[in-house]
Amino acid sequence: MPGEAIVLSSRFSVSSLGGFSPRTENRELRTPLRGYTYFANENNSRGVRLNMPAVSVAATVLNEVEDIDALVESLMRQTLAPAEVIIVDGGSTDGTWERLEAARLKYPMLVPIRDESCSLQRCPGPIARGRNVATVAASSDVVAFTDAGCTHEPDWLSNLTAPICSGEFQYSVGGSWIDPAKSTVWDVASAPFFGIKLNPNATTKSCTARSMAFRKELWRRVGGFPENVFLGEDTVFDSKVRKLVTPAFPERAKASYQPRHTFRSALRQMVSYSVTDGVLGGRTARLWRNIARCVAEILAILALVYSPIPLLCVLALEIYFAFRLDWTDIRKTPFPTWVARLAFSLLVPWVVAWYQSVGSITKKNRPNRQNFA
Repeated sequence: MPGEAIVLSSRFSVSSLGGFSPRTENRELRTPLRGYTYFANENNSRGVRLNMPAVSVAATVLNEVEDIDALVESLMRQTLAPAEVIIVDGGSTDGTWERLEAARLKYPMLVPIRDESCSLQRCPGPIARGRNVATVAASSDVVAFTDAGCTHEPDWLSNLTAPICSGEFQYSVGGSWIDPAKSTVWDVASAPFFGIKLNPNATTKSCTARSMAFRKELWRRVGGFPENVFLGEDTVFDSKVRKLVTPAFPERAKASYQPRHTFRSALRQMVSYSVTDGVLGGRTARLWRNIARCVAEILAILALVYSPIPLLCVLALEIYFAFRLDWTDIRKTPFPTWVARLAFSLLVPWVVAWYQSVGSITKKNRPNRQNFA
């Protein structure tokens, strides 16, 4: 199907062995296996074998017209050319699908799939469903995932998949980063609270699907991505996988991310993630840590009638929490960014404590901006 856009409505069944069996209303998803090839340039001397197995790259999108071109272009510049680049569109109405169709004419390895069941109106876990649709469609045994809003250095795919293709690992996560010089103040201020680094060489163990690769057999063993999870499906998938195998954390495999946050959008994303954690009943230890921070702040303020020392101690701890994960990098940014980071960090425990509790009670997720477009 390279060179042919696919419009379908997918149906999945999970066998007793945990494997996905694809069924579609129109046709089975089949793509020919293609070999692993290199572009001839200076990046080829990175010690990756030329006989590596083919790798399929996949992403899910919905109303991402501003970012889709940059994503596709960066995937097509990889020094290790993927067998195919599969992009599942959940029913975009903003021109994203039309951009994908146009790109398909330029890039034969691009396989756009339009599946409107991968939207919140038709599935409680549309992102997870899109990832499963893409994985089923992949012709390769190794599948690498990324997301809209990301771009990649030419050696991203080779670095991310090398541990898997060498036979040493079955699962690899690369993380994501933002360039402070090209990001908004609130991108930088909120970054560590979303597992994002400010340096492409920073150590990370983030499980984000912006940069993730695995063998399809491993995906089958854990039952695929959880289609009952709205946000954080990659985190749930990661937790199941880590019970079976140890992940690789390759260097220089981070996706370059551009969230373009304002204060409001960053806060809204934190609210959405917190509500989802409550709905799933996960990260209870984090919930109690943040509740403890809220209680400490309240008690410190009440203690002001006796002494300012408790409040000063709490403030010192909050400064530590705000900068502990990336001080080496954020200290290079302008002072207003430091202030924004501290302000956002002070809000985090209150947002998490309240909205995670709300999610655990209501069991209702909050739609994201793409589903409102």
